[in-house]
Amino acid sequence: MRITDTADMWWKTAVMYCLDVETFLDWNDDGTGDLAGLAQRIDYLAELGVTCLWLMPFYPTPDRDDGYDITDFYGVDPRLGTHGDLVEAIRTAHDRGIRVIVDLVVNHTSDQHPWFVAARESKDSPYRDWYVWVDEPPAGKQPEPVFPDQETSVWTLDEKTGQYYLHHFYRHQPDLNVTNPAVRDEIARIVGFWLALGVSGFRVDAVPFFIDPLGESPGALPDPHEVVRHLRAFLNRRSGDAILLGEVNVPFEQQLEFFGGAEGGELTLQFDFITMQNLYLALARQDAAPLAKALTDRPPLPDGCQWGTFVRNHDELTLDKLSEDERQEVFDAFGPEERMQVFGRGLIRRLPPMLDGDADRLRMVYSLLFTLPGTPVLFYGEEIGMGENLDAGDRSAVRTQMQWTASGGFSRKDDGCAAPVVTGRFGPEAVNVEDQRSDPDSLLNFVRLLISRYRSSPELGWGELEILEQPHPQVFAHKVTWEDTALIGVHNLGPEPVSVPLELDHPVIDLLGNGTGPVATPVELGRYGYRWLRLDSPSSRRLR
Repeated sequence: MRITDTADMWWKTAVMYCLDVETFLDWNDDGTGDLAGLAQRIDYLAELGVTCLWLMPFYPTPDRDDGYDITDFYGVDPRLGTHGDLVEAIRTAHDRGIRVIVDLVVNHTSDQHPWFVAARESKDSPYRDWYVWVDEPPAGKQPEPVFPDQETSVWTLDEKTGQYYLHHFYRHQPDLNVTNPAVRDEIARIVGFWLALGVSGFRVDAVPFFIDPLGESPGALPDPHEVVRHLRAFLNRRSGDAILLGEVNVPFEQQLEFFGGAEGGELTLQFDFITMQNLYLALARQDAAPLAKALTDRPPLPDGCQWGTFVRNHDELTLDKLSEDERQEVFDAFGPEERMQVFGRGLIRRLPPMLDGDADRLRMVYSLLFTLPGTPVLFYGEEIGMGENLDAGDRSAVRTQMQWTASGGFSRKDDGCAAPVVTGRFGPEAVNVEDQRSDPDSLLNFVRLLISRYRSSPELGWGELEILEQPHPQVFAHKVTWEDTALIGVHNLGPEPVSVPLELDHPVIDLLGNGTGPVATPVELGRYGYRWLRLDSPSSRRLR
């Protein structure tokens, strides 16, 4: 085993946890979560087993897009605290063995950013070329705005100068022009600044829009991927083990390009959107075939790269890579009401209410997540089974107050808090950290167990995947092998118990069972049952 030889690849077996400071814990009782509150809950994350904390944007912002409309890439939103508060939170995390990565949102700025304010003053402004301007929108088919319910075009006329500026997202978020070397240099300075304050990398927002704002227009970069290659090279010069975790929701073949092709050298990790979407299709059908196909369709990755696996993230649960009929199947199963859907392509729900609170099925899904080859990423509140607030609408539906106690525990302010609250069956009275901490059978303690087993199973971060043949369409059985160790995951996506005949060439150990004795075959699975089976070898005994 060569774990010590690959210490720089800490992310291969990391457990990542995404949170929004604004919704996590309000320490000064002003109704907004803050960095001081985050620092107070680092021990909770360490107890859970988190090894990498991903912070959503905490930068100064008009807050018209949940903090992704930024006015200062070097700043801290004063509502959340100061640079000192952030450094204290990072230091506390490091003391507990937790790394911190932050959002790098450099595909656009707020229209209130000083750069854009200066750029729109005059065509002669030194910041004019930091954005993309045209006299008339290009002829022909235009790209669709990311938020088609809010914008009808990616071009907006600026009355003062009579030119149009490009914005793939909202009109109040003008796209930066990375074909300008000055912009690329500034992005490198931003990266260097936060590395110096102790972060271990960046979750890079909307990478395809970041590297290629002009598409095939005149002036576009001959090779847009140079932007990511140069950024990765700069990152690694400053910090050899820092990472770029990219949001790249494109087909697998194109995702491979964003890793840097067969040679690597671009993004370190990417979210596996395709497997996530097919997981939901498999759950809707209670048939493992879509999930198995997605995993076998993954292209081989270059050394030093990894997939990020997830059940839920901070945006809408996009289903855009499914066919229209497949997407409708998932809508019918998990979001039949129109208010649960968004942009015609996704859901604004969390998993527990989608599964109607079925505890067996919920645990099966998270067991499955942690056995998929890759680095698991949790969204805050998943570990206790939080629900959503559909009345908040769009992506705000899942960005609700963290539920610490039966009374909420987010803030002592009576009303007027920044984040919405989950009410009803999945609200804090029924779902909260305090109650689950003391309940050995709670979802929180189950997720802690999964994280512990994942962390002691390096096969899941380093190994090779094999889908195992068995006769039940509702069962997903797979094996992940690394060196002379292997782990088998068996999951029943259906409500009926099944017996799964598996050909096991070694005795196996049940990692989720109460004992450590051999497991008989066929493997028995109850309704939505799951097993983690380690092949019993000299190396595996060191890992138990």
